[in-house]
Amino acid sequence: MRGVAAEAGPALPPRSPPLASRGGAVRGSEGQAARPAGREMAAQKINEALEHIAKAEKYLKTGFLKWKPDYDSAATEYGKAAVAFKNAKQYDQAREACLREAEAHENNKALFHAAKAYEQAGMMLKEMQRLPEAVQLIEKASMMYLENGTPDTAAIALERAGKLIENVSPEKAVQLYQQAASVFENEERLRQALEMLGKASRLLVRGRRLDEAALSLQKEKSIYKEIENYPTCYKKTIAQVLVHLHRNDYVAAERCVRESYSIPGFNGSEDCAALEQLLEGYDQQDQDQVSEVCNLPLFKYMDNDYAKLGLTLVVPGGGIKKKSPNTAQDKTRGPATVGSHADEEEDEYSGGLC
Repeated sequence: MRGVAAEAGPALPPRSPPLASRGGAVRGSEGQAARPAGREMAAQKINEALEHIAKAEKYLKTGFLKWKPDYDSAATEYGKAAVAFKNAKQYDQAREACLREAEAHENNKALFHAAKAYEQAGMMLKEMQRLPEAVQLIEKASMMYLENGTPDTAAIALERAGKLIENVSPEKAVQLYQQAASVFENEERLRQALEMLGKASRLLVRGRRLDEAALSLQKEKSIYKEIENYPTCYKKTIAQVLVHLHRNDYVAAERCVRESYSIPGFNGSEDCAALEQLLEGYDQQDQDQVSEVCNLPLFKYMDNDYAKLGLTLVVPGGGIKKKSPNTAQDKTRGPATVGSHADEEEDEYSGGLC
């Protein structure tokens, strides 16, 4: 038996597990290792933040030889603490650190840096989904930017706040966009002002605040006329007319078109022709004509909020439908056959005997 074992050669090494099972084991161990590493990193960042806060508080202390707090150094340390807390995803503590930083900058009469810190505190609240509070802090920051003499930064902050709150409170967003537009307009940055007004107008239409939307569109149109962007004036006229007709104010819609004749190139443009046709159909309560105009590419490819106004426009009283030619023929086929021969005979001699 020993001879047979010797001939068989040395024993084979144990079989290795399949690749898939090995990979799973490795991945599992990596995942388990990554979690403690992530927690360790967060704990490290929190400790780092607490160290910065301790330093900041030390800078704020006064004593026998130090009569005045060092607000500048304290603000720097609070700013570093806020960043560390943010990296550890401790957003509430990061917000608190930002507020302390802002306070230190205010005490140091550094309004611009205080505003930046308030804005950062607002962004921490955004991460916590506390949007109304976030907007309040960003508004406060924008007021400080204005006091500091940096209106452009103030307007950008207001726009940012509007974007944050738009889906939660469109009314507040409209107010913020209009404030931003006003700041930009005062600085003669009219293109940026128009962008803000456009956002406000669309939100007003979406919220069916049509009276306010009409005024907002008129403001837009006036500025576009001032900067001589006439083709966009035509588009704003279409939007105005749709808004007025949804308000059931045909007179205002007609006046809007009439006033637009003074805009160079409007009279004779396809926009003008389409609007005249639309008003004619609306006045005659012809729903078919109104729907036909509102389905033109000129209307359908406007901003969604205005395109929807066109597609949902109904003439007063429900309108009248034009009878299709086939229906008319079917109805008149029976009784009119007798008279049809006479008509044919009349037509035969309608050109005279020659």
